[in-house]
Amino acid sequence: MIPASIDGPLAAPIRRLLAFAWMQTRACAFAIALLSGVAVSALLPELPVARYDLLVVYGVLLTLVFWARGWESGRDVAVIAVCHVIGLAFELVKVSLGSWSYPEPAVLKFAGVPLYGGFLYAAVGSYLCRAWHLFDLGLVRYRPRATAVVAAAIYVNFFSHHWLPDVRWWLAGVLVAVTLGTSVRFTVRGVRLRMPLALSFVLIGFFLWVAENLATLVGAWRYPYQEHGWEPVGVEKFGAWALLISVTFVLAAVGRRTDSEVEREAR
Repeated sequence: MIPASIDGPLAAPIRRLLAFAWMQTRACAFAIALLSGVAVSALLPELPVARYDLLVVYGVLLTLVFWARGWESGRDVAVIAVCHVIGLAFELVKVSLGSWSYPEPAVLKFAGVPLYGGFLYAAVGSYLCRAWHLFDLGLVRYRPRATAVVAAAIYVNFFSHHWLPDVRWWLAGVLVAVTLGTSVRFTVRGVRLRMPLALSFVLIGFFLWVAENLATLVGAWRYPYQEHGWEPVGVEKFGAWALLISVTFVLAAVGRRTDSEVEREAR
């Protein structure tokens, strides 16, 4: 997939960048397949069952295929399942408050939230798990307890800000503080590279915001201002995703490395 004809002093960096992009695409395989299924289902004229119910079956089959093919381990599937449950809890609160909606009918729908909605968060968990394998991720000076506490507070704040002061930007500052000096090490074309963990949250948050625009475009869910036609998702959601990804990252990181392995990689 990487062109061999690239030559010159910038050849190696360009090839590495292209390889990085291709590996990221592979890591997004579950999300790409899921959004493709949502898009195709929206184009089908008449379905024997509700579209949201069909997408639940599709999401389960995708999970089984990825596990059976060895693209995701049993531990990965467990992490993805937890992401699904946490995502559904998030959806139940947000939909009840009118933040967004799933307007189509379905049998597998509770309090306005179809069960397939959890797969949208599971896709993020799948991305992180696959990226961990594909890039051989390692953590340098990672503070698991402090990061987990801040991530939990970020998750709770996305509920509580409807009744209490919104402290997301204060929490963003705390997240930067607890990840200061923490970096992610990854391998591309045999070269070991490093990126600050906080920067990785920002970059992933941006691409999740782009994915959210695509998801709402194909009818995955709908914001109130999209009731009479699709409009781009507000840029403030970019910041929200950059914070929320910390929750999924903490879940994916659990058990990946022992403290001694993290310590050795830091040297």
